[in-house]
Parts: sequence; C-alpha cells; structure tokens
Amino acid sequence: MGFVTTGDGAEIYFKDWGSHDAQPIMFHHGWPLSADDWDAQMLFFLGKGYRVIASDRRGHGRSSQISTGHDMDHYASDASAVVEHLDLHNAIHIGHSTGGGQVARYVAQYGEPQGRVAKAVLVSAVPPLMVQAEANPDGTPISVFDGFRDALAANRAEFFQAVASGPFYGFNRPGVEASEPVIANWWRQGMTGSALAHYEGIKAFSETDQTEDLKAITVPVLVLQGDDDQVVPYKDAALKQHELLSNSTLKIYEGYPHGMLTTHADVLNADLLAFIQE
Repeated sequence: MGFVTTGDGAEIYFKDWGSHDAQPIMFHHGWPLSADDWDAQMLFFLGKGYRVIASDRRGHGRSSQISTGHDMDHYASDASAVVEHLDLHNAIHIGHSTGGGQVARYVAQYGEPQGRVAKAVLVSAVPPLMVQAEANPDGTPISVFDGFRDALAANRAEFFQAVASGPFYGFNRPGVEASEPVIANWWRQGMTGSALAHYEGIKAFSETDQTEDLKAITVPVLVLQGDDDQVVPYKDAALKQHELLSNSTLKIYEGYPHGMLTTHADVLNADLLAFIQE
C-alpha cells in the first residue's frame, strides 16, 4: 500500500496485494466510493493467486482532496500513474460504474498504446454517455443530474444515505431485505472523500462522451450489468457498449441492481474468474 504523486500534485492512494510475479488485476471503483468497495473481489482473486491492485480516485477515499482535475481525463491519467509506478503488464482492468468510464479511457488512451493491458471488464459502467443530448436523445435529462448536485450541496450525508439505502443496491424494491452494514459501509466510503470531488464528479460520469474510447479498444472486454439497475440504465450502457466494442462479451443479469458486485459477489466473482481464465 502506498501513494503515487501525479504531475499536477495529486496524491493517489493504492493497495497492492499479492506476488509481483502473478498476473495483475486492477480494480477501479465507482462514484463516490473508494478502493474499499472492491474488498470482496480483491480477497477472492488474491486467494486465486492473482496480484490485486485498487486505487482511490483523486478526491475520493484516502487520495488527496485536490481542488482540480475531477474529470475523466485526469481519472485515466491518474490510473496510468499507478500502473506505471507499479510497472504493471498483462493486466486485467475491471471498472464499476464511473470506474468503468475510467477503465475505458485508460485502456483506450494509455493501456493499449503502452501494451500493458490483456483484458478489461465493464460492470454497470457509465459509457458511452449518460446525459440526454442531441447525439443521445434517449439519455437521462440533465435535470436529474442537477438534482444530484443540489441534493449533495444541501446535505451530502443525507443524500448518500438515501442512495445507499435505496436505488444503489435495490434495497427499495419490494421483498428485498436491506443490509444496514452494507449501507453504512457505502456511506462511510463516500463521506471519507471530498464534497468538491463528488460534486464535480457528477459532471464527469454523466456528461463525458466515451463513444470513441469504446471504439478504440481492441482487447477482449466483458460487459456486465443487471436489468434492474436504477442508477445506470442498462439499455443506455451495457447494450451500447457491446455494440461499440469490437471484441466484447455481454451478460445481463435478471433482477440485479447497480451494486451487484456486493449483493451478488459470489455470482459476479465466478463470472469474472471464468473470463480472466479464458
């Protein structure tokens, strides 16, 4: 575990577990969380003999609360800084939600050109574009994301509690039993980070058009999403990712929520392992 300092002075925290001779898997977390959101996957893959790495995005978790660079370009360059610091090769990159956007841009602009990436996985990921626009008429209206910003600015603690206890894990669905520890852990991760990074990150995950990133990727990509994702609609995300990627495998899980890596870790971990071992 340690830190790497980027060119603009951000200190990026990372975890690095396992033998340095093993194939590396790097995990990229969603908004507004941290590397801790990957606990179930990191322990699982460490036990399977892989080297596992996860970093906290700038302004999130234990990384520095820098006031600038809360955009997908910096997220990707920060990921590259960690990769280059650890000199990772033949790596698998797995990204969830906003972390999926980070993976797409990193692989397209750094990982593949540098020859460091073997495969990638996009889980409930935000590309190609979430917000409604002329080029994306079926997207989510900007008013929804403005509402996120208003709620965060008014009372971040209450907003995060509502997200974690409701749509993120599908705990608002009839018959679904909420897990208070899971909600508390989500809230803890979010509140550890910077309100500014989280506020500006809404624009990064919702308004960044990553169509060209997806088109540029040639390594094998696994695309995973639940059809009851209330945060990132799967028809605007996974289905379009599969169409734009040149070498992808798509799997849609019936009834699974946005946070399925936590609620259904046993199923997701097995499917991730199968893809990595192909």
